[in-house]
Amino acid sequence: MEYSEKDASDNLDRAILRILQTEGRISNVDLAGRVNLSPPAVHARIKRLEQRGFIQGYAGLLNREKLGYDMLCFINVTLQLHQSQHVENFKAAIQSMPEVLECHHVTGKYDYLLKVAVRNRKDLQRFVVDRLTPTPGLAHIHTSLVLSEVKYTTALPIDESSAEKNAS
Repeated sequence: MEYSEKDASDNLDRAILRILQTEGRISNVDLAGRVNLSPPAVHARIKRLEQRGFIQGYAGLLNREKLGYDMLCFINVTLQLHQSQHVENFKAAIQSMPEVLECHHVTGKYDYLLKVAVRNRKDLQRFVVDRLTPTPGLAHIHTSLVLSEVKYTTALPIDESSAEKNAS
């Protein structure tokens, strides 16, 4: 969804979004102070942003390593057939796998890119051999292990100049 002039008529909505995506637990009063509005006005703007789908939800970001998920992997998958029923079956299978954090339909050599978190090498083996490989319609699987995360963020680069470009 892109910004439009109607959706973001001023910089206040963008400022609220910038703050909320990095400080999701900020109090309404503190947020209001940061954007120089009254708490009721900030509350109304947040509700409007939620209703329009700019804010999809709220979540706590967990440290996967502290919870024992030491291995992060990216798995490229190619399907044998691209008929709609096969694609839908694959999507349903992936939705039921809690190890899969993200699944993206991509261009290039592979059809899908999965981001997978497991506890260790044995869990990875069980996931690939016992869960992923038996999924009907898979042609190829290519797994890459993450050695280290160079950058991790969930924050979008919301700034005034990019929002203004999208508004036109």
